[in-house]
Amino acid sequence: MADQLLEQARELLEGQIDFEGQKLAELLSTALLSTVGVIAFFYGFFTQDIKMTLWIGLAGTALTFLVIVPPWPFFNRDPLQWASAQNGVGGLSIEVDGKKVS
Repeated sequence: MADQLLEQARELLEGQIDFEGQKLAELLSTALLSTVGVIAFFYGFFTQDIKMTLWIGLAGTALTFLVIVPPWPFFNRDPLQWASAQNGVGGLSIEVDGKKVS
């Protein structure tokens, strides 16, 4: 029972995302941090309240962290299909110091 729960937790937290997911994560992080930065700047400029400006920036950074860092399923929509392993490189065997490597 415990092994099954640990396996499910490991699969959930393993962090596999594809290349399109990486591109999306980069775009989201840039957009979220830029938006929060602009909002915090203008709020601080108009209210002259540096403390609230910093709290808005911190909250926006935490929100961005929660959106980007966990391996959400929408980051792995197009997983890469890897080729199966083959013996040798193109049918050739490689020897290193007289021992076959592949």
